[in-house]
Amino acid sequence: MTVNHEHQSYASPLTSIIILTRNGLPFTKECISSIFRHTKENFELILVDNGSTDGTLEFLKTLPNAKVIANKQNRGFSGGCNQGFTFARGERIVLLNNDTVVTKEWLNRLLCQLNKNPTIGIVGPRSNFVVSHQAIIPAPYKTMVQMQKFANEWVKEHDQQGYQVDYLSGLCMVFKRSLIDRIGGLDERFSPGYFEDTDFSLRAQITNKKLWVANDVFIHHYGSSSFKVNRALQKKIIQDSRKKFLHKWKMIDLEEIKETVEREKPFNRERHYIPF
Repeated sequence: MTVNHEHQSYASPLTSIIILTRNGLPFTKECISSIFRHTKENFELILVDNGSTDGTLEFLKTLPNAKVIANKQNRGFSGGCNQGFTFARGERIVLLNNDTVVTKEWLNRLLCQLNKNPTIGIVGPRSNFVVSHQAIIPAPYKTMVQMQKFANEWVKEHDQQGYQVDYLSGLCMVFKRSLIDRIGGLDERFSPGYFEDTDFSLRAQITNKKLWVANDVFIHHYGSSSFKVNRALQKKIIQDSRKKFLHKWKMIDLEEIKETVEREKPFNRERHYIPF
């Protein structure tokens, strides 16, 4: 592990931004560059590398304000995030995919939505490549310059708007440290990926926390870049994780999330908590 010097801004409580990497260096560079450009809040980067072979690890070690965790083997999304939780010092935590590009005021607006009501447990943004209830399709831009312009206009039009959903995508999630103290981390049975975010969302709701989409935040997502090499494999991983999720919660399909949450209440630490 490499620890570099701290981000010198003490105006706001610390937010830990956890990013997993497994190759895809150009995506990671663009993502982190956008974070440094558009984040005024006090933050630390927790970077978990799952065995990259393309120079990603070397790049991560050059970053200021970063803790770098280097895994020899791929621990999967849930395993890597859980490692990140153990190193995070922030009162607020962000899980962010490495193939995203953040926009002006992104973190400030996500945190405003998280803090506006104590019943809100997790907040996510709008995006171009994400589950349908967070998606803006088709994306009305072709370049990243146009994307930032679109995001600025969207933010102004939807200032402080938000809405409740049944589950949130793990491409970008913000929540308080107290949530993982209560419900634990991500369930590693879903490794290497998919549905661990839906599972995390469901467990948060069992503690009577709401899931919230910040309609005034737009983040670009290139989309499953770490799986793009092999679409057939990606499809199989999604199907396998979906089966595991439905089996774990004794559900027939995702339409049953609300009923399942009510059935599982109250939160039972022995049954629902996932150690990390």
